[in-house]
Amino acid sequence: MQKVKLSILMILMIGVTLAGCKSKAVEEGVAVDEQSIGDGSGGAGSVGLGGDEGALGQALPGDIDPLSQRVIYFEYDSTAIDADSQAIVEAHAAYLNNNYQINVVLEGHADERGTREYNLALGEGRSKAVSTMMQALGIGPERIQTISYGEERPSALGSDEASWSLNRRVEILYSN
Repeated sequence: MQKVKLSILMILMIGVTLAGCKSKAVEEGVAVDEQSIGDGSGGAGSVGLGGDEGALGQALPGDIDPLSQRVIYFEYDSTAIDADSQAIVEAHAAYLNNNYQINVVLEGHADERGTREYNLALGEGRSKAVSTMMQALGIGPERIQTISYGEERPSALGSDEASWSLNRRVEILYSN
């Protein structure tokens, strides 16, 4: 319990720091175009992120832009967000804080092990963990939709650890 409180406090401190460090790059935000960043369909109501720029509109030479990563992976039977994934969630929260017209859908998934009901609950817990972190970083709950697909929409069809690890995830999708 103490770890959870400390983690939440750290997240809030990061959010306050980010809010206080407003620069011209932050005011400009990240370019938005009409391409879908979810399923590649470019469908109506979806928005995309443009360029090779970071969450603050600055190029990240040699680094992978965390904003370009829209999948948060989880360990087996876990809803904990690891340090690498926290950076991804923070980048998306910064993007959302600079683009108030955009909302987010967090789709929770699980691997095929466990019952259907258990996996739906696990997917929901994972999407809610990402939602809680985004809310701690300043995103209003009315802008966040969570959904769980459990094991119903795997990204990998194998029955081995490599496939299962790809299916334990939350996908971050944007909508207007």
